[in-house]
Amino acid sequence: MWADGERSVTAQDRDVRIFLKVAITAAALWVATLLIAGIDVEGDSAGRRALTLAAVAVIFGLVNAIIKPIVKTLGCALYVLTLGLIGLVVNALLLLLTSRIAEEFELPFHVDGFWPAFAGAIVVAVVGWALDLLVKDD
Repeated sequence: MWADGERSVTAQDRDVRIFLKVAITAAALWVATLLIAGIDVEGDSAGRRALTLAAVAVIFGLVNAIIKPIVKTLGCALYVLTLGLIGLVVNALLLLLTSRIAEEFELPFHVDGFWPAFAGAIVVAVVGWALDLLVKDD
């Protein structure tokens, strides 16, 4: 659908993008559970684990959407001083927070500590970026 020379975004387009973002994040979290000791998702079936990862992906997305901009704004000087490397620490802490929130919702997803969260944040970022490249449209 084109309007005034620009592509108009419909509600369906937005819904598909949200679904894809959650699916990409869930896949990235799944890869992190496979590669990083200390990041675990449990469940009695593959379907249960997939639903858990989807729910955790939604929580992770909300945490990133709400808290990360605040942290980036307040810690702007640290981002500049460390050439953005503090972002890895922030992402690790956000993954830890996501684990704690998942536990509150009784979701079987757990991150054991800072170092697994740090490594997991790197894996989630790289896998998420790579998958995002595959589904990116014009």
